[in-house]
Amino acid sequence: MATTTDAPRTGARVRVQQFGTFLSNMVMPNIGAFIAWGLITAMFIEVGWLNLGGKGSLAPDGWVAQIGGWGEFEGGGIVGPMITYLLPLLIGYTGGKMIYDTRGGVVGAIATMGVIAGTEVPMFMGAMVMGPLGGWTMKKIDATWDGKIKPGFEMLVNNFAAGIWGGILATFGFFAMSPIMDGIVNVGSRGIQFLTDTNLLPFTSLIIEPAKVLFLNNAINHGILTPLGAADVESSGESVLFLLEANPAAGLGLLLAYMMVGKGLAKASAPGAVIIHFFGGIHEIYFPYVLMKPKLIVAMIAGGFTQILINVLFDVGLRAPAAPGSVFAVYIQTNSTVTDYLGVTLSIIGGATASFLVAALMLRLDKAVEPEDQLVGATAQMESMKGKSSVASSALAGTSATTTKEIHSIVFACDAGMGSSAMGASVLRKKIEAAGHSDVTVVNRAIANLADDVDLVVTHQDLTERARQQSPSAIHVSVDNFMSSPKYDEIVELVDQANADE
Repeated sequence: MATTTDAPRTGARVRVQQFGTFLSNMVMPNIGAFIAWGLITAMFIEVGWLNLGGKGSLAPDGWVAQIGGWGEFEGGGIVGPMITYLLPLLIGYTGGKMIYDTRGGVVGAIATMGVIAGTEVPMFMGAMVMGPLGGWTMKKIDATWDGKIKPGFEMLVNNFAAGIWGGILATFGFFAMSPIMDGIVNVGSRGIQFLTDTNLLPFTSLIIEPAKVLFLNNAINHGILTPLGAADVESSGESVLFLLEANPAAGLGLLLAYMMVGKGLAKASAPGAVIIHFFGGIHEIYFPYVLMKPKLIVAMIAGGFTQILINVLFDVGLRAPAAPGSVFAVYIQTNSTVTDYLGVTLSIIGGATASFLVAALMLRLDKAVEPEDQLVGATAQMESMKGKSSVASSALAGTSATTTKEIHSIVFACDAGMGSSAMGASVLRKKIEAAGHSDVTVVNRAIANLADDVDLVVTHQDLTERARQQSPSAIHVSVDNFMSSPKYDEIVELVDQANADE
């Protein structure tokens, strides 16, 4: 089937994206559990919301102390067991399941329990190693006797194989892996503490901000910062690491700059993007605004540096991940002290102001703006050349018999399968329905979960290469603006033409 992109290439960026996505995919399905733990922590620990000065039932022998595990109930309650056992086990199970479905998940959880029991710190890193290891090794073991088990003995062999191998991996995790992972966590914690003590933590924005716009935001936040931050909370009650990537300040400033001094579709779409980014927490919405003018990464770094610096100066942090990175989620997870709320508020104002000033100056001084809209770039050019290089003509002009295949399934795919893809799918779905194609389904999905059974796949242009590897026979359409890309109208035209003879 003809497509709108070049032949797939497996570059370094794609491999980094794939590895980062693998890490984040172990954490993201369990974010609800992290939030539940964060809310319980915020309410029931000794300095929590419900401990109003240790009065009445909130005293050290009351029910709040019992749930929070303090006072007479030191070491008990819910908070400690959740971060020590529940969260790592969920990550380990998810990692194993990603490799070998439920069977891999079960063995991955068993293996994770060994590394949990062998350490005294929350073993998120160990879970991200032992979970996939358990799933992968179980898959290999099963393959050695696949089709060789006598009828009637399948359940016996499978259950005992999983149990025996899970026990072996748990033992291996307890004696061999736990000291290694414990050392890695300690080194990482000391490194973060060093950056914090020396006020060097803001310089992480030099890495975080460029990586985000290359769609490594989920990998950084959920694959690295969330596990480290959760371990940090165990010792200090909060972690600034939860604010390094999730704080929406820098992106807000950039979009406000486009609102004030931008041009064309970029200026027109910026107000809607502000709402989606700042209140909805979908940071991917501002990535195209940076990618079309890469020099604006300087503004993002300035905003990120400023917001992190203010957080460090006020010594503030969150009790659990802010997921998605909405201003509402940030305040809900903020430690319940006046200093913390003030520090977080000032970091949002300061970060947004810094990125706004730098971005506005760059946009104002930019003399290279062409007559056509920069946000849609090559897409707008193709639209002006309808009949030569549009999505419809590219897909239908080929000589292959499959180029005129009817289109009934469309998937809008992104890195995590939520945020930007859900938004893009919603916009495209309305256009498809308005065109009268009630038999065409439009859904959103993570790129890692794509299968080669769909007719058309829509992705951001920086993710199309990965999507082609998952669904090589589908039509692939690249967009650069999630909300109002001209490609959406071209897709409707393509469906009209492909399904014309139904």
